[in-house]
Amino acid sequence: MTDTPLLVIVGPTAVGKTALSLQVARDYDAEIVSADSRQIYRGLDIGTAKATCDEQVVAPHHLLDVVDPHEILTLAEFQEQAYAIIDAIANQRQRLPILVGGTGQWVQAVVEGWGIPRVPPDAALRAELEAQAQVDGPKALYTRLVEVDPQSAQKIDPRNMRRVIRALEVYHKTGIPISQHQRKEAPPYHILQIGLTMSRELLYERIDRRVDKMIEMGLVEETRRLVEAGYDWTKPAMLGLGYRQLGYYLRGEMSLEEAIAVIKKETRRFVRQQYNWFRLDDDRIHWFDIGEGLEPVYPQIKSLVETEWN
Repeated sequence: MTDTPLLVIVGPTAVGKTALSLQVARDYDAEIVSADSRQIYRGLDIGTAKATCDEQVVAPHHLLDVVDPHEILTLAEFQEQAYAIIDAIANQRQRLPILVGGTGQWVQAVVEGWGIPRVPPDAALRAELEAQAQVDGPKALYTRLVEVDPQSAQKIDPRNMRRVIRALEVYHKTGIPISQHQRKEAPPYHILQIGLTMSRELLYERIDRRVDKMIEMGLVEETRRLVEAGYDWTKPAMLGLGYRQLGYYLRGEMSLEEAIAVIKKETRRFVRQQYNWFRLDDDRIHWFDIGEGLEPVYPQIKSLVETEWN
């Protein structure tokens, strides 16, 4: 057991993770590390519910505004940067690092110590494999994957060509099956995970209010500025929730009211996906229902934090 602490706060979008992280930061001299795959983008502030300037004054925030909207931060790069920041917070500055986010893959890559292939995308190789799939059929690529990496093949749906191609890409570039790259090694941290949840009915109401507030705050104008800056609708950042749907409105493909309704619907669908990553039956996560607000349960959370590291 290491003495290096890491508090992890997880849960679906709009549940209140930011509010809890700020309260803990006030009480325990903490710094916040974002594990949100959309808050990394500069200029995407309203639609990603990024911590405001006032909130960032409460505690230092890390891994916000890391790349421009046309750039990509890979999972491997995120993990590497997150580990370096956590170590600096805990071991150099003697403060509590708090990993906060709703991007399950990013959170678990840090918490579980995923082995992630440091293999950048090879556009030419991918195009070659995609062309082969069109000529010989997707089954041919999957059959090749079974031959070179049967362990990965068991875990990948044969119809998921994106994952099949990625697995073959890693094998072709390194000569090592992606399944060997992906072995987990627990990081040297004493981890406490806290999950926030509430009934779906209440959560969906919060989502609707949040989306309406984002529109009031200027999400349409923010999206328009990004497009005028040259970030077209194919860029990774512009495919995210809110921006993609407002693209339909800005291109005249639907009304603003219709676009807002789609944002709310897609956000609810996203919540269901998040619960697949952050499962209520995961005994590594201490779940708290905050349907009646954070204040009634915060004393329990505070007691848990103090018990864990005292």
